[in-house]
Parts: sequence; C-alpha cells; structure tokens
Amino acid sequence: MRHPARRVAARPRAGRDRPRRVVTVLTALTLTALIAGCGTTGARTTGGDQEKTPPGFPVTVTNCGVSTTYQRPPQRAVTMNQHATEIMLALGLADRMVGTAYLDDRILPEYREQYRRIPVLAERYPSYEALLKKAPDFVYGGYSSAFSQQDGRSRQRLREAGVNTHLNIANCTDEPVGMSEVHEEIRTIAKIFGVPQRAEKLIDRMTGTLSQVQRRLGDVQPVSVFVYDSGTKSAYTTGGDGIANAIIRMSGGRNIFADQDESFFDVSWEQVIRQRPERIVILDYGSTTVEQKRNALLNKPALAEIPAVEHRRFAVLPLSSAVTGVRVPRAVAELSEQLHPGRFR
Repeated sequence: MRHPARRVAARPRAGRDRPRRVVTVLTALTLTALIAGCGTTGARTTGGDQEKTPPGFPVTVTNCGVSTTYQRPPQRAVTMNQHATEIMLALGLADRMVGTAYLDDRILPEYREQYRRIPVLAERYPSYEALLKKAPDFVYGGYSSAFSQQDGRSRQRLREAGVNTHLNIANCTDEPVGMSEVHEEIRTIAKIFGVPQRAEKLIDRMTGTLSQVQRRLGDVQPVSVFVYDSGTKSAYTTGGDGIANAIIRMSGGRNIFADQDESFFDVSWEQVIRQRPERIVILDYGSTTVEQKRNALLNKPALAEIPAVEHRRFAVLPLSSAVTGVRVPRAVAELSEQLHPGRFR
C-alpha cells in the first residue's frame, strides 16, 4: 500500500467517500463566529480595544503562493501530518496547539509527553467542521492533501473562515529538497510564532548530528541504492527531488534514480535490474511490514542476480524520517550505519 498523502494529488482513502454530515446554516455561522479575529490580520479585541502588537510583529510570510500577514503569533494551532506536528513540538510550541492529526509513526520519545496533552482530532484528516470546532487561528499541513479541496479543507476556504494556513515547503518548491529547505521550514514556523531563537538552537543541534556522521563516514565510497516503497508489477521509488534522496546522499549512498525529477514515482523492475543496486532501502510504514517487503523482493526471480538481493543487503528507513522535518539528521545517522557498518564499529 502506498502512502497517498505523498502524492501530488492525493486520492481519498477507502471509506472516505461516504456522504459528509450536513451542517446547518446556523451551525456554520456559529463555527465561523468562534474564530472571528483569527484571520490574516490576527487582530483580537479585549473590551473593544485592539491588543498591542507584540515586538517583531507584524510579519509577512509567502508560502506556496499564499501571502499571509501575522499581526501576532498564533495561539490556537492545529497540525496535520507527523512532520508538521514534530516541528512544532521541537520548537517548544505545544502550549499553542489545540489539535493534531495524521501520524505515520510514533512521536519521537523526547516529544511524547507534550504530545499526549494535545487533542487528536482524527486518525487521518479531520473534516472541515471538526477543524472549525477547535476555533483554530492557524492550521499547519505537512502534505498538500492536508488542504484537499475535494475534502472541503482548501486553504482558500479556511482563509475565508478566518483561519491562517501553512504548507510544508517540500510541497511548493521546484528545486530538489535538501537541508537548506529543512532549515528554512523550521525558521519560517519559528518566525510565525515569534520564537526565532529557538529555531537557531534546534538547527545547531541538527547540524551537529550531521557533522558527527560525516566525520565517521569520511571519504567513504558511496554505494548504489534502490529505495523500495511498494509495488508488485512495478516499483514505487524515490527520485532526485525529495528529501529522501538528500538523506541517501548524506548517508554515503547514491540513489540509482537520482536523475529523475520526481520525489516519488513508478519504475519497471527491468529499470531496477539494469542499475544493479548494491543496497535496497525499504521504506517502513503502513500495514505491510518490512519483513513482508523484504521477502517479496527475495522471492522475485528476476531480481535474484542484482547484488543487493544476491547478498541480502537491505536497510530500513521509516517513512516518518524520510520527510522534510526534524528527523532528517537522525535518519542520516541511522541509514549511514546500515550502509557503512564498518565505519561505525
């Protein structure tokens, strides 16, 4: 099973096409009234007097073609998708969060206590109505599917209801995604919430982890890598545009499909065989286990003679680590040790 949230135009999951609950005009007006004052101006009033603008504000952010001016930091944020949630938690913004949704994995141990205090609005994505019930002033999505127009959660519709939105940078850049984009995403969120110094401390820690890994790898010869997400008749894999490609490169690997201008795409098994990868990196997520994926590859006769299968050289990368978020340095550390174990003994 593929992870539909990673597709450019995500399809609805099974069971999500049932009729939505009808909301009366009165209810809709009530919900909209709950978030009045939380729109692009961010202005709220107390006793008829406009609150004083905090130092450093207003700030204007242009994100994926949407320009938003924040008069003050958001106070009632909802995050959708794990990497968006973990960026907020890593910046110490749990006290500004009134809801989260859609995990691919367990929250990182250092953030679990904070996460437990935040309401989970839905296992996957909450409905538009469920979002408005939390009276958010900011909704932060990790994938473009978080703001699906088909599901009624478009950024425009939320803006019209007075809710500011932000979409992870990986969804709106035409260039390959790397650590500079990760840092930019963290700095932008910190800027919106008025905590820029926290972003710099976090980035320093992340840079330190990567530096330690690079020292261990040294001048290691990169090994050729095929990333296996899913697929039987064809293989769903990673190209050169996504953060997964950058993770492989920083881990001492060479993605055999790095020359493809895609984040994720399908290839034929013949294309994989021609590249003769030395390692196969299995993306771990969903109901299909790593062991099941590994066995499927081992039992495919056509792959028997490629070096990775012949010598059973597999590595594992959790999907939650292969996204533009705070896990990237940890992913590099874990993957580099699997690709080059001799350098980490």
